[in-house]
Amino acid sequence: MKQLYIKQKVFSLSGKFTVKDEQENDIYYVEGSFMQIPKTFSIMNTTRDEIALITKKVFSFLPKFFVEVNGREVLTIKKEFSFFKARYTIDAADIEVHGNWWDMNFEVLQHGVVVGRVSKEWFTWGDSYKVQIMNEDMEAIIIAFVVAIDCVKADQAAASSASTM
Repeated sequence: MKQLYIKQKVFSLSGKFTVKDEQENDIYYVEGSFMQIPKTFSIMNTTRDEIALITKKVFSFLPKFFVEVNGREVLTIKKEFSFFKARYTIDAADIEVHGNWWDMNFEVLQHGVVVGRVSKEWFTWGDSYKVQIMNEDMEAIIIAFVVAIDCVKADQAAASSASTM
């Protein structure tokens, strides 16, 4: 089992942060597009090769995010119409999520077998997540999944704060 840590900086306008291993070595680099349409997040390995891309669909009635890993679309996160609490669904081939993914405490299963666990780290500055990888073949997908959910949550928070002004 491999443990990785994602710590997003609170005041980072550029949307850049890293994924670290247990020894605090940088394993992946995440860079978001700032003031660009469509909004994207690129996940790169240590040699700066892109392994995953998260893209927000531009012209959509409700927010929709596409996640590609190694050039192949693996999942879609889309907002469902609701009057009260925001609801999102995740469409992914052969991948299930059990637990509370909105609060970042869940397991990722492939064909019914747990391949990863994600938990939010409390009492930290910014959003921090512990990611346990049971199947290293799924590592890029799980990292992309966590970054995509974080992106959806940030988008929701920005929309909420804009509507209260």
